[in-house]
Amino acid sequence: MRLSTDPFSMNPFFSPDSLPTPEPVGEGISREILAYGPELMLVRVRFAAGAVGAPHQHPHVQITYVESGVFRCQVGGQELRLSAGEGFHAAANVEHGVVCEQAGVLLDSFSPVRADFL
Repeated sequence: MRLSTDPFSMNPFFSPDSLPTPEPVGEGISREILAYGPELMLVRVRFAAGAVGAPHQHPHVQITYVESGVFRCQVGGQELRLSAGEGFHAAANVEHGVVCEQAGVLLDSFSPVRADFL
C-alpha cells in the first residue's frame, strides 16, 4: 500500500510496513504521514535530541501527543516541558513550536488536512 495519487484519498488501513520512508524536514527531524482525509491528518514526527521545531503558525487546528522523549513546548506565548503521555492543543493561527530535550516522537493531528504536506 502506498499513498494515493489523489491528495485526499488514502487506503483506510495502515501499518508500519505500508508507510512511506520518513521524510527529513529539518536538522534532526523527520516525519511520516500515517493517515489523512479532507478533514483530518495524523503525522508522526521523530526528533533527535536538540532538534528544534521553530515557532510557526498555520490555519490548521493542531493537537500534539508526546509518544516518547521530552520536549519544551511553546503555544501562544506559554511554555511547558512535556514528556510521554502529555500533549498540547494549538488553535488555528496560534504560534507554537518545540525544542527536543530528549530524543522522541510526537504524534501531530491536524484539521483540516495539511495539503502542503502532501
